[in-house]
Amino acid sequence: MSESPFPARQCALARELARLDLHALAVVPGASLMYLTGLDFHLSERPTVAFFRQHGAPVFVIPELEEGKLGGFPMDICVCTYGEDPSIWPEAFREASRAGGLDGQRIGIEPGSMRVLELRMLRETMPESAYPDGHEALAALRICKDAHEIEKMRSAVQVAEDAMRRLLSTIAPGITEREAASRLTARLLDTGCAPEIPFPPIVAFGPSSANPHAAPGDRALRSGELILCDWGANVEGYFSDMTRMFAYGDPGNDARHIVEVVARARQAAAQAAGPGVPVSEVDRAARAVIEKAGFGERFVHRTGHGVGLEIHEAPYIRDGNPMLLRPGMTFTIEPGIYLDGVAGARIEDIVAVTEDGVDTLTTLPRELVDISAR
Repeated sequence: MSESPFPARQCALARELARLDLHALAVVPGASLMYLTGLDFHLSERPTVAFFRQHGAPVFVIPELEEGKLGGFPMDICVCTYGEDPSIWPEAFREASRAGGLDGQRIGIEPGSMRVLELRMLRETMPESAYPDGHEALAALRICKDAHEIEKMRSAVQVAEDAMRRLLSTIAPGITEREAASRLTARLLDTGCAPEIPFPPIVAFGPSSANPHAAPGDRALRSGELILCDWGANVEGYFSDMTRMFAYGDPGNDARHIVEVVARARQAAAQAAGPGVPVSEVDRAARAVIEKAGFGERFVHRTGHGVGLEIHEAPYIRDGNPMLLRPGMTFTIEPGIYLDGVAGARIEDIVAVTEDGVDTLTTLPRELVDISAR
């Protein structure tokens, strides 16, 4: 059995807290709690907070009904529970404050995930504390994945790609975007995706593909149309995210051309990426190809985003971002061209930065695939 990564991650967090002059970091259910403990609690109307301190065991405040998830937990923690009566919830937080010496201290929060519900409870029960932005403490740790994390992401890629292979033979004129997306979701679950998929799959036909974040609707596929599919899988909390272009029959020269341009832009960005390279240069490499082809104004979003325990996380591959790539960073490369009312094209891969370049985790063909002959 492999050694648990969580004690080392919590020790690394403690060092970051010391650097940032924070007594503790308050974490709610989600990616950061999963990263630090492997525990998966659901956000609900019942507040759940874990306090990770510079010194001492973490302190959890959880509903009584969730206490079973901590059975056999291999690390020392202090647990404060509460029942269904909301009037007694503050006392559980006061108990946590006493156990962790929290009141009057600097307790960092993650603004992107901490809800008003929990923050109000903290301010009510620990009124002498300050609650500065502490996201940097964890962001610095989570942004570079270790080999074990990258293998989980590679497995999530394999699950997603297997699901797509099983889907394609069922796509034919007459099927709606909504039906195709529903079938893809079912195949993701059948091939090993966790029940909580990263995001609802995007399946867009013809003109619908010109919307970068199209929602599958009741439009039926017609022969000769482009098909844009954007989907991903979840394996042990780690996500994959990819986009591929298909067609049913010949979509015409113009449609094939924009797919070819996007494919070249993706390749240019992947070749530009590597350790020590500014993130902005990866974006610039993709954008230069699309601009040279005359579609610069039709590339309306950044080139990519980080992926891991969240479907969107740092690093963000955009112009003006001076961050330097480092080994272990994982992100998408997904240039696109969107022609309103006509069609759109996007090709998306996940890459992991290595010591001398990038390892592309996604493997499905990147050229336009005509599925009518299947």
